[in-house]
Amino acid sequence: MNDRNEEDIFLISGRLRPDVVDEPTAQALREALCFTRATNWDSVRTPHLFMGLLAAPDPGVEAWSSRLGADINKLLDQFRDLFYQEAEPVPPLLLNREFFSDNVLRLLRDASARARDYGRSTMSQMDLLITIFSTPNSIVAECFERIGVSASHLTETAVAAEREVALG
Repeated sequence: MNDRNEEDIFLISGRLRPDVVDEPTAQALREALCFTRATNWDSVRTPHLFMGLLAAPDPGVEAWSSRLGADINKLLDQFRDLFYQEAEPVPPLLLNREFFSDNVLRLLRDASARARDYGRSTMSQMDLLITIFSTPNSIVAECFERIGVSASHLTETAVAAEREVALG
């Protein structure tokens, strides 16, 4: 059993600890912040995390989209359009607990726990992607379900892509 509290993914200041994410995931999180602002939201939501993964995909996310037969850029455009809201532009956001929705906080903690369960000290993009799809009532999975792609299929495809990339 790990003695670390799940809150440990954040520093006392509220900033996300840089040592709990690998560099490609850190880049995807920075992209998520950009999409949060670009769509005029005042906090990072699950779709923004997904957009960040699509904007800065690692080989696992690329393998997932390939297995799914999805065009990453087209998917990114569709999600950006779907979650755009007419509102006043928001001020700059940080990778800080106060700028994450409750769902995003839970997803980040669950993705970090998944990484630890697999013996890794840092979460990867695949940890985050799989967690987004496997979390009950995921808005991202719900968007896919509307077009006939189930959350279980998304998760299975992501797990298969993760294995594919790990095997090289």
